[in-house]
Amino acid sequence: MRDILIVLIVFGTLPMVFKRPYVGVLLWVWISVMNPHTQAYGFAVTFPFAQIIAGVTVLSLFMTSAPKALPMKGPTIALIAFTLWMNVSTAFSFFPEYSLETWNTVMKIMFMTFVTMMIIKEKKHIQLFIGMLVLSLGFYGVKGGIFTILSGGSDIVWGPGNTFIGGNNEIALALIMTIPLMHYLQTLSTRRWQWWALSAAMGLSALAAIGSYSRGALLAIVAMSLFMTAKSRYKMRVAILVMISLPLIFTFMPEKWANRMDTIQTYQKDDSAMGRINAWWMAFNLASDRPLTGGGFQIYEPAIFQRYAPVPDDVHAAHSIYFQALGEHGFVGLGLYLLFGILTWRTGTWIIRETRRRDDLKWAFNLATMIQVSMIGFAVGGAFLSLLYFDVPYYLMVALVATRVVVEKQLQETPAAKAAKTSGARLDQGVPEPLSAMERGTA
Repeated sequence: MRDILIVLIVFGTLPMVFKRPYVGVLLWVWISVMNPHTQAYGFAVTFPFAQIIAGVTVLSLFMTSAPKALPMKGPTIALIAFTLWMNVSTAFSFFPEYSLETWNTVMKIMFMTFVTMMIIKEKKHIQLFIGMLVLSLGFYGVKGGIFTILSGGSDIVWGPGNTFIGGNNEIALALIMTIPLMHYLQTLSTRRWQWWALSAAMGLSALAAIGSYSRGALLAIVAMSLFMTAKSRYKMRVAILVMISLPLIFTFMPEKWANRMDTIQTYQKDDSAMGRINAWWMAFNLASDRPLTGGGFQIYEPAIFQRYAPVPDDVHAAHSIYFQALGEHGFVGLGLYLLFGILTWRTGTWIIRETRRRDDLKWAFNLATMIQVSMIGFAVGGAFLSLLYFDVPYYLMVALVATRVVVEKQLQETPAAKAAKTSGARLDQGVPEPLSAMERGTA
């Protein structure tokens, strides 16, 4: 039944993509972020939905007469440079055969990110895009939150298998990044039930993140809370809410959860934490040996750890977006990735500064603020996870760049230009223009 439902949704929506390419982007986000086919049990699990949606979306993009140029802002240029450099590091990879599989996956993500940037250009597109991200990840937040309540917090929340967010740490970070986006949608809600539904989804997603037993998620929550408190106009209210929420969490969750979180302070005695540090040293030593290109994709092999790790037999994945970039793509790759993040942040800051006092652009102000909160969560939580190629942060960059383009266009509209546009609209609608003083005297 689930397989048939997914097929009906996808193939029932595809005809709309030819007329409205942004529908293809929304469908792509749903399939690539939520991965609904992983919740099925039959043929849909392995059916190539993503390839079909991507092909139709690209075809529809080039069939339309709309401009197809990339918005060449700072983050766009940095992402292009980072993508090109990943190709260079792959050419010098330690394990070319293994690297190509990961390279193929990553290049598909980057390609569709650039396609999305060509298509998402209007306010409506941006808001639907954010809404689809929230729907795709919020599904697991609501599901995981209910699971945490029913289990009393004794069982661990996991994400959908064989995806970027399949692990407990990964789904926790994804949900933490989604909560600020849910709050953004709250600012757009026009009905009370929408506001309450999003509030419930935020609460359940927070419970799901806590129920994942992820220590990185807890650190990310703390960092996001501090940032929101510092930036909010209602600092005292936010601080009181945080102070009330944290004791409630500790009261609800069982003792084994508290013991797990306590290991943050005693990481030297935790094998998992020490394994991550060993992997970080491996990445640093490898990059020091090959500073330009690093080792390419798929370097987490016994032979590499024997050569570069302080503890050669303790083989782990990177467990950090920063050391993952460093080990796989060298200091150049890490520098480009950090530049991409900084320029994306500055794009959000520009939007916030330029729209702060514009009621007509309040939606852009709120969106940029909440995306920055999500970025804080990813920057902190990602320091402990191998999520360098997780597509959602790149999609948030797309939303910020598209928002900046829309804001720039609206800010450039002078009062005279607005009046001329209004005048033209009146004439098109057959509405007579008001008479001038001279015309009134002649009349």
